[in-house]
Amino acid sequence: MVFVAEEKERLDKFLARMMPQESRSKLAKMVAEQGVLVQGEDVRRPSFELRPGWSVECGEVPASIPHDLTPVAMPLDVVYEDDALLVVNKPRGLVVHPGPSVRGATLVQALLARGGELSEGSAPFRPGIVHRLDKETTGLMAVAKSDAVHRSLAEQLRAKSAERRYLAGVKGTPGQERFTVEAPIARDPRRPTKMAAVAGGKPAVTHFKTLCRLDRGSLLACRLETGRTHQVRVHLMAVGFPVLGDDLYAPPPWDAGPMQLHAGYLSFVHPTTGATMAFFAPPPADFAEMPVDPQSALEEW
Repeated sequence: MVFVAEEKERLDKFLARMMPQESRSKLAKMVAEQGVLVQGEDVRRPSFELRPGWSVECGEVPASIPHDLTPVAMPLDVVYEDDALLVVNKPRGLVVHPGPSVRGATLVQALLARGGELSEGSAPFRPGIVHRLDKETTGLMAVAKSDAVHRSLAEQLRAKSAERRYLAGVKGTPGQERFTVEAPIARDPRRPTKMAAVAGGKPAVTHFKTLCRLDRGSLLACRLETGRTHQVRVHLMAVGFPVLGDDLYAPPPWDAGPMQLHAGYLSFVHPTTGATMAFFAPPPADFAEMPVDPQSALEEW
């Protein structure tokens, strides 16, 4: 469904006028949890202020938006834990938090099964979650146990003082050892399940370093300056070096196999002690061949 705003107005109020059969609170919840496209950009804030002439696109309003927070015990690779936070090494195939289209257990449910405190997070169905990884991306994530710790870690990510570095196996070989992609990212207007590098999107910057050649392409180190949805995948596809195994942005058969993207390095200032914390997790066994030391490649940026 596509609507056009005629005046300045809150997004949730506008949607309630356009769909009088739905309650404003239900529409606000839909915006916060699923998002709508405003001028082609994903918006998840019900109080977002529309301008005259702006387009608003949303899917069908579901009868309910279930979020299963039933604790589910499963093994977790906990790299570090103290009274304030923990750092986990997320495996491939595990979704971070529940959502309307999510089937199966999530990282959030596994964290709840461990017991203990978790921050409320940015939404009720994301307790503890400060930042996310895609389902098929492996690697390090920080989890907050209190709202104060959550706010501190989130602010470090916004201020770019926290470091997130990835290993990526890609198709092709970049002509430069080091390069930077600075391209705004927004929802792909043609395929809403995808993101795209498009004018008018949110600013996004990723730095890359070519580590070595592989049989199927190259191994890169990637350093995030911003944290947009699918950022590394979108930026690499935009410059012609799609992530191997990425069946959303570089479909099979020519890139079949597990997605070769691993968040191997994470650093931040501990919110309560003030100490600088740095963590490394080796890539999984099904990752690309590794002719270089992955820890040195990520730590010695």
